[in-house]
Amino acid sequence: MRARDVSVYYGAKKAIDEVSIDIPSKYVTAFIGPSGCGKSTFLRALNRMNDTIPSARVEGCIELDGEDIYKSGMDVVQLRARVGMVFQKPNPFPKSIYENIAYGPRIHGLAEGKAELDGIVERSLKRAGLWNEVKDRLSDSGTALSGGQQQRLCIARAVAVDPEVILMDEPCSALDPIATAKIEELIDELRGNYAIVIVTHSMQQAARVSQRTAFFHLGNMVEYGRTSDIFTNPLEERTKDYITGRYG
Repeated sequence: MRARDVSVYYGAKKAIDEVSIDIPSKYVTAFIGPSGCGKSTFLRALNRMNDTIPSARVEGCIELDGEDIYKSGMDVVQLRARVGMVFQKPNPFPKSIYENIAYGPRIHGLAEGKAELDGIVERSLKRAGLWNEVKDRLSDSGTALSGGQQQRLCIARAVAVDPEVILMDEPCSALDPIATAKIEELIDELRGNYAIVIVTHSMQQAARVSQRTAFFHLGNMVEYGRTSDIFTNPLEERTKDYITGRYG
């Protein structure tokens, strides 16, 4: 994905100010910064989730494989299949584990019959590291799983439609340390197949899981580069102050 001079407004308030960034495939890109700095707003602009907020509007250009995602005639449902989203709180559908995964492939016509759909469900749950835990209870409700399992179910649901990009908005903030470690391990495994963008409040998490980091402050992207450089040798004073805990 490629963003150029992207600004996001809520009514008259400018929440994001002319952000330009390239999001490479097979890398994890972390967005860090203090609360209210615009990182989640910018993340949601990448698959037009801000469209659901009446007062929101986006200026600038965001491209997926060279195609402007905000052009008129863009199929937003199809876009969100290609750019999947995993939210802060796990949000499985009030359906069975099987149906949570099968729903997307079914509506997008990705499976021709039950056997093919079964294969997609199994493959997606395996990719999310959940298959061995749920394979004998696929008819149970997705909401009956633990918090960490629910979040992995949501990741399996996102990968089931074979996206190109996976956006994660603080996917571990509601989870305990053990579940968090499993999600981080999963992110590392998945990055070989997708471009992954994660918003996180935890600088330690950004350092562990990402290869690229963007630091946001007051609606601006202050600095973007290799994660190792951002954390050990930042170019901007504001980045250094945030990394060293002077504010946040």
